Amino acid sequence: MPQQLGYGTGRRKEAVAKVWLYPGSGEVEVNGKTLEEYFPRETLCIHALQPLEVTASSGRYRITATISGGGISGQSGAMSLGIARALVDCDETLRGDLKKAGLLRRDPRMKERKKYGLKKARKRPQFSKR
Repeated sequence: MPQQLGYGTGRRKEAVAKVWLYPGSGEVEVNGKTLEEYFPRETLCIHALQPLEVTASSGRYRITATISGGGISGQSGAMSLGIARALVDCDETLRGDLKKAGLLRRDPRMKERKKYGLKKARKRPQFSKR
């Protein structure tokens, strides 16, 4: 097994992604599958690999990711943050570019909790006058 270059953990909504960077030629493996198999939509693949595009390091690393929890959109965002943190871990000079692009900031938006007496977080039961 080649020497690990960087590691990063990314979170988004309920999803958690653990990302490892190794020297390689751009292969991406997510939970034992290729990126295209794991994320069926092209936009999710593009979003997940955005930190590599910003730092112009697309073909320099082999990426292995373990993702759990949440849905595919949240998992894609978590992987993006994990890759950005792993890139900073292996090369500190990339921090400025990633920070300018807003890729090192965790998205704080979460699902709002359900309140008692309501059907969902804000949806109310139908009002009846009589």
